[in-house]
Amino acid sequence: MTLKRKSEMTYHPVIDLSGPEGNAFVLLGYASRWGRELGKDTARIHKEMTSGDYINLVRVFEREFGEYATLIIPDDLDDKL
Repeated sequence: MTLKRKSEMTYHPVIDLSGPEGNAFVLLGYASRWGRELGKDTARIHKEMTSGDYINLVRVFEREFGEYATLIIPDDLDDKL
């Protein structure tokens, strides 16, 4: 495992929610990995992400990791997020 400070994270991925990376399981995987790297409470984040529907999952992901990734929102979700 490599420990990094927030300021050292330079990779800023773009995640298209209408593509395969927008799959709920992929987002949960990112949350687990990035959460560990950032020292976040991954169990709490996972529980909150899975406590509702897909919209809830994306909202929690954006709140927790939005400064580290750009989410591209498909038109059909635009008014829900």
